[in-house]
Amino acid sequence: MNATDRTPADLLRSALAADPARPLLTYYDDATGERVELSVATFANWVAKTANLLQGELSAEPGERVALLLPAHWQTAVWLLACSSAGVVADIGGDPAAADHVVAGPGRFEDGLACGGDRIALSLAPLGRRFPAPPAGYADYAVEVPSQGDRFAPYAPVDPEATALIVAGAAYTGAETVEQARSDAAGLDLTGPGSRILSALPYDTWEGLSAGLYAPLATGGSVVLCHHLDRLAEDRLAQRIDSERVTATAR
Repeated sequence: MNATDRTPADLLRSALAADPARPLLTYYDDATGERVELSVATFANWVAKTANLLQGELSAEPGERVALLLPAHWQTAVWLLACSSAGVVADIGGDPAAADHVVAGPGRFEDGLACGGDRIALSLAPLGRRFPAPPAGYADYAVEVPSQGDRFAPYAPVDPEATALIVAGAAYTGAETVEQARSDAAGLDLTGPGSRILSALPYDTWEGLSAGLYAPLATGGSVVLCHHLDRLAEDRLAQRIDSERVTATAR
C-alpha cells in the first residue's frame, strides 16, 4: 500500500494496481455452507458498480449518510468501500430516520422504512440472488447493480478529512480510518503482503471492521470473513485455517 493513501478507496485503488488477481476477501456462511472468494479485481468491480448506483441512481452527495443495516458479509464490505469512493458516510447500524439513504438486509427491512430517502434491499442469499419480489418500499440491489458502470469517478474529489464512517457511535474520517487500520495491523499479526486473517467478529464495532476489512486492506493482506462460525466444529475450523493459508485469527 502507498503511504499517500488517505481513504479506504485509495487503499483499494493501490491494491488493484499492485496485484488485481490476488484474493482479497473470502466469505463463509456456516449456516448455509456458502463460500465466496473475491479477488481484488472482482471486489473493485463490485465497489465501482455500487458507487455508481449511489452517485448516479440514488443521487447521493458527499456528506450524506447511508445507514447500513447489514451483518458482516462480503456485500457489506462492498458497500463500505463504495461509500468511501463516493464520499458519503457509511453509518453501520445507524438510525434510518436520521439517514439520507438506507441499505438493509433480512431482519432489518421494517426498521429501514423509517428512512425517508432511497432504500436498497439485499437478500444476502448465496450468489447474491434476487428477491422473488423485493420488500415493500425497497429496490432490489441485485436488480439495480448489474447494469451500473464498471468504472467509477466521483463528481468531486473525496475529502479525506471529512467524516467517512460511523460505527458504535464513533465517527472516523477517511484518513482516520486508514491510520487506525494501519495502527491495528501489528496487534492483529498482519505483517504485510501475504498476511491472511480469519475474522469471525461482527461489523458493528471498529474492532470487527478493522479485522474483517480495513486492516488487511491497509497492509496488502486478505481476510477470510466467517459468519456463524460457532456452527463449525473445531476440527473443521483447523482444516479451514490450513486450507485457506490463514496466518492470523480474530474471533
